[in-house]
Amino acid sequence: MNAPIYLDYNATTPVAPEVVDAMLPFLREHFGNPSSSHPFGRLAAQAVAEARNQVAALIGARGDEIVFTGCATEANNLALLGVARALGDTKRHFVVSAIEHPAVMAPAKQLQEAGWSLTVVPVDGFGRVSPQDIAQALRPDTALVSVMHANNEIGTIQPIREIAHITRERGVLLHTDAAQSAGKIPVNVDTLGVDLLTLAGHKFYATKGVGALYIRQNTPVRNISFGADHEHGLRPGTENVSAIVGFGVAAQLARERLPQATVRLSELRDQLHALLIEAIPGLILNGHPDQRLPNTLHVSFPGTSGRRLLDQTSHIVAASLGSACHSEHDTVSGVLAAIGVDSVRAAGAVRLSVGTMTTPDEMSRAASGLIKAWRTVASL
Repeated sequence: MNAPIYLDYNATTPVAPEVVDAMLPFLREHFGNPSSSHPFGRLAAQAVAEARNQVAALIGARGDEIVFTGCATEANNLALLGVARALGDTKRHFVVSAIEHPAVMAPAKQLQEAGWSLTVVPVDGFGRVSPQDIAQALRPDTALVSVMHANNEIGTIQPIREIAHITRERGVLLHTDAAQSAGKIPVNVDTLGVDLLTLAGHKFYATKGVGALYIRQNTPVRNISFGADHEHGLRPGTENVSAIVGFGVAAQLARERLPQATVRLSELRDQLHALLIEAIPGLILNGHPDQRLPNTLHVSFPGTSGRRLLDQTSHIVAASLGSACHSEHDTVSGVLAAIGVDSVRAAGAVRLSVGTMTTPDEMSRAASGLIKAWRTVASL
């Protein structure tokens, strides 16, 4: 039995063969603790240092500005809660967008429960944050603004650079979650103007269980977990050397392949969209038509539910309704609610995301399967 066509790259990616090859020696013979001073430890420490530089190069940063974490969720928590610990005596106000991932929204809510003020800035019908709305939300006691670089569900890319001009002038720190954008579009910390930036290894062909937080030099952040002084004292615990090595190789591959990958992903996404919209009257694109990730197609199928459609095509297409972190519920996603999508349109929403291993032939077969399934379920 053939496996279904994988169209859920925004949930996770397969591990690149080059990443596996780089990791294997550190799972077999190079098992040293990077904190040990003997040759085994020094070899592991050198591997972590090289990976740190590779990850930094992907985003135009310095190696000593990268803190490795266990995932992007941990990096987001470190960004928000770490800044709160550093600035909480003088500033106690945070600003986030209405379409943030739970990994940002949840720690922001925790701060609110602890007495911090929280402003949630709305987005327009395309899912874009207005820099002017950010400016209006800022206060003298604002510590941090957190706006994701690109949305994980609808793919909309945010005007981070314009927001950074505002926050920089007002002396406010800016964090962006770039878990979905890194490896798909250019991500440069100086071009964006951010102070903190989150990365996730498994979103660009590394393994799960490794992420990173970029922290611009002299940005006030304190640790939120306690132990030894690993990762500049911000993330205690022995480093996951093999995963970090793989993360570094994945970052290097993403950097080398980025221009060509962006074009190819866009072509595949647009091929699928064209086939679907030609055959399905009333198909609606969710998200910005232009300012969105090159691999992401989020559409609402008329006359049916996305869950029913995906169940009908599970042997042909592996996709999701939205974020993999909360896709098992039939309620309207927070992202779709934030852009004003009604319950009927939201019910028919499906996220289709392509990757480097996707082929044009798969796009044709996936479209054929989805169209056939829609004609079946929409008539019931």
